[in-house]
Amino acid sequence: MSNEENTNMGYRRGGWGWKCLFILPLVALAIFGIGYIVMSLWNCVMPSLFPSIGLLTYWHAIGLLILSKILFGGFHRHHGGWRGRRRMNAAWKEKWANMSEEEKAKFKDEWKTRCQGRC
Repeated sequence: MSNEENTNMGYRRGGWGWKCLFILPLVALAIFGIGYIVMSLWNCVMPSLFPSIGLLTYWHAIGLLILSKILFGGFHRHHGGWRGRRRMNAAWKEKWANMSEEEKAKFKDEWKTRCQGRC
């Protein structure tokens, strides 16, 4: 059995069980903490600004977080995270290396006109 197979076998044997045992309580604690922070901030700021608005309960704060996620954040996937950006950067570096000097100059000029001096 090769070294790579040994590593994969050890990963399959029980890595996820222990990870879930530690990660799930941390996620639950984070959700509880964020909900409590939203509730506290709302109850400190909003009633003094708008007297007709009452205090917020914990469950209302969680509902407000979910509603704001739906309205402003959506439930889209982040395509690859930092790994995807690293692959994309590698692809751009390769593309840039394969460009001629004329293509590079044309590309730079096009981005200068798009950015209008901000880049």
